[in-house]
Amino acid sequence: MARGKRKDPAPARHAPSKVWEGRLGTRTARGVEEYTSSLGFDLRLHAEDIEGSIAHARMLREVGLIGAGDLRAILSGLRAVGRELERGEFTVDPADEDIHAAVERRLHELIGPAAGRLHTGRSRNDQVATDLRLWCRRRTVDLMLGCAGLQEALLGRAAEHRATPLPGYTHTQRAQIVSLAHHLLAYVEMLQRDVERLGDGYRRCDVMPLGSGALAGTTLPIDRASTQRALGFAALSANSLDAVSDRDFAVELVSTCALLMVHLSRLAEEIVLWTTAEFGFAELPDTHATGSSLMPQKKNPDVLELARGRVGRVTGDLVALLTVLKGLPLAYNRDLQEDKEPLFDAVDTSLGTLGILADVVRRLVFDVAAMRRAASDPMLLATDVAEHLVARGMPFREAHALVGAAVRRCVAARRTLADMSVEEWRELSDRFDDEVVALFDVDAALRRRELPGGPGPRTVARALSRATAAVSRTRKLAAALAG
Repeated sequence: MARGKRKDPAPARHAPSKVWEGRLGTRTARGVEEYTSSLGFDLRLHAEDIEGSIAHARMLREVGLIGAGDLRAILSGLRAVGRELERGEFTVDPADEDIHAAVERRLHELIGPAAGRLHTGRSRNDQVATDLRLWCRRRTVDLMLGCAGLQEALLGRAAEHRATPLPGYTHTQRAQIVSLAHHLLAYVEMLQRDVERLGDGYRRCDVMPLGSGALAGTTLPIDRASTQRALGFAALSANSLDAVSDRDFAVELVSTCALLMVHLSRLAEEIVLWTTAEFGFAELPDTHATGSSLMPQKKNPDVLELARGRVGRVTGDLVALLTVLKGLPLAYNRDLQEDKEPLFDAVDTSLGTLGILADVVRRLVFDVAAMRRAASDPMLLATDVAEHLVARGMPFREAHALVGAAVRRCVAARRTLADMSVEEWRELSDRFDDEVVALFDVDAALRRRELPGGPGPRTVARALSRATAAVSRTRKLAAALAG
């Protein structure tokens, strides 16, 4: 054999069937391919995968690891692949393991050997972590906007009913008088906390792992900061082992979705109760109700029941994701492939539920007269009577016992507290005066509650203004994050 400089083998005309073809001596069994493939669900990461690859390719050219011609070919090919994926024209190969392998395989079909240079200085481990963070950032913004949309629906209805009296409940028993606006604003507050959690989670999501390689970076002179700027990440990951195995950001997003869904479930249940004949406080629009296959009179709140039920799915998504992560040694393990389905499902379910509940709230028909009748129950003002005595020097526990005895007598005699005369009150205590009989005016009872956070009409008006401003800030923040 003649001595001389060894020549590199000619570049392959076709992409290898697997990226690790050089190590394994035979084709992967079809059953293994089917069992291990994630393409069925991570295909939806295609936009993020293309975006990350474009940024990575440009960085490789900046540091001189690929030539200008290769960059042009790679960028042109990636954009062509992206268009195919967007249009649904992309042909999936059964051997494609995931979206990353599928894109690389198709890129090689389009531009040839130059495609093989794209994977320089990166691993599918840091690639998928980057794709997932890009996806989570975008969906976090979508969720913030979804929360804002439901908040705006609630605020719009609350503005219509600032002084509409409504019974407030504890233990599902009538308790004290509030207003419909105050009740709706409670859900606005819940959603605002969800928005804040989303914003907080976004910051931990906004860290770029690309450049961490499989687990130990690369010996090649890549410029991580350049890729970070191109992808708009706020920070670089500080530890390559952690970067490729970290899914805390996904857990936080699913956890926020789970709590958000709990809040939406509570709202759904409230509306289900209000629309029953027993409450009669509201009626669902026909467009957002269903009927019975047997009983012609039925108008069922199926949409709300499904919203209430789907919180179980999202809670299950959280448990599934936590269970995947539990006990995993550093760094990447294939178990992490199982992170996407619960993440996608939690986000999709939350976004869909936010949208449908906003529609229901906007179209819900309130029966203000029925609410007022229920709120006019004098027993709702028993605490006001006790506080009337407290304001005149009686210890609260003593006043509580005295009014409780009055309630017991009225119930036995089938009377209400409002039926009692001043003389009857004074028989119970000489601290009662003529003002006691005026306590049972429903509107006056609301006006007495003008403390911060209370249901008084003026306080509610201020709360509406504050909440409206908060939603406006959310929309501005979402626009800034979407960039």
